[in-house]
Amino acid sequence: MAQAGVFLEQDQFNCSICLDVLKDPVTVPCGHSYCKGCIKGYWDQDDYLGIYGCPQCRQSFAPRPVLGRNTMLADVVDRLKKTGLGSSSALSEAPMSEPTFAEPGDVECDVCTGRKNKAFRSCLVCLASYCETHLKPHYESPAFQKHRLTAPSSKLQDSLCSRHDKLLEVFCRTDQHCICYLCLTDEHKGHDTVLASAEMTEKKNALAEMQRNSQQKIQEREKELQDLRQATQSLTLSAQAALEESERIFTELVCSIERRRTEVKELIRVQERAAMAQAEELLRQLEREITELKKRDTELDQLVQTEDHISFLQNYRSACTQPVTMDIPGITVDPGFGCVMSAVSEFQALLEDVCQGGFVNISEKVKDVTIIQNTKPNMDTEPNAALPPVAPVTFPVTPIFQNTFGTAAPTFNGFTFASFASRPSGTRLRTQQRRRRR
Repeated sequence: MAQAGVFLEQDQFNCSICLDVLKDPVTVPCGHSYCKGCIKGYWDQDDYLGIYGCPQCRQSFAPRPVLGRNTMLADVVDRLKKTGLGSSSALSEAPMSEPTFAEPGDVECDVCTGRKNKAFRSCLVCLASYCETHLKPHYESPAFQKHRLTAPSSKLQDSLCSRHDKLLEVFCRTDQHCICYLCLTDEHKGHDTVLASAEMTEKKNALAEMQRNSQQKIQEREKELQDLRQATQSLTLSAQAALEESERIFTELVCSIERRRTEVKELIRVQERAAMAQAEELLRQLEREITELKKRDTELDQLVQTEDHISFLQNYRSACTQPVTMDIPGITVDPGFGCVMSAVSEFQALLEDVCQGGFVNISEKVKDVTIIQNTKPNMDTEPNAALPPVAPVTFPVTPIFQNTFGTAAPTFNGFTFASFASRPSGTRLRTQQRRRRR
């Protein structure tokens, strides 16, 4: 395990072009380091393009960068070589991990026979994939020094030009195709071309910007979703509270009207009993007085018919005495509770006005309660963003009274209601006239 750790640490000082320990290391502007000879040979192939790229990160540079020796890295490599771990022989003698057989979906080694091992690297020059055992010649033999190794891939043929069988390393912006260097002198001559690595960097930057915008939009939508959920929960709780409060208030209102109905009924009964008691007392007095007057009339008749002078004269004085009669108060010939019915009718009209105005006000307030403000969507960016129209909320003003002149009015616990709207047109005017007369 310790030796494997040394191998991994030493591998950090290998050139990614020749895959050997760095020789005369130089660092390009993007920060990656290569053998001076390797990177010069790599860039010599791009002289006719005038654009030079990093083999690892594909960042492009123009003009060709001036290469300077990386003194610190060179000292580290020299010390590594002095320990005996930096030579190719030491590298070849470094223990390798046990071969891993390829599983379904893995890239297989193209050299293995029988059961194939899992590929460790793919070569863009050989157009083949190798396991760690068969990749060893690419590390040891100078013949493979210029070969380019990449991560294992099963689609190496897709990296070749179909016409020239050369590696696709250039992107034609005119035709939006990947091409090889030979295509630049053929059908793509004079086109707007750039290194594929440079085009990838540019497009990745564009994708990064799109991703940032998308993530920002996602955050905005998540915030709006959270606000909408909170609004719906708040609306549900508020609607429930409004229902309970309106139920309580209307129950109290019904109970209040019921109490007033009972009080009016009791007032009428009390007044009826008081008036009847007064009338009955006067009736008894009148009956007694009539009885006395009839008795006196009988005595006068007897006195008129007597023939005894002495008896007549003795009784005449008492018969001439006028009986005491009571003062009779004024009596209404057609008494009734018509004024009470008028007062109840006025109360009915007033209550109808209040109820109708109150219901209209409540209906307007109910329609003002909404979560989504109906705004016109941007049809250019969001053509399908139109929300379904919200049905207008109407608060039906149900007649709670009915005209007593027409069909039978609905009753509540014996109390009859009549609709203000179904009243005769002159009812309110007559009510006001009655008020002025009183």
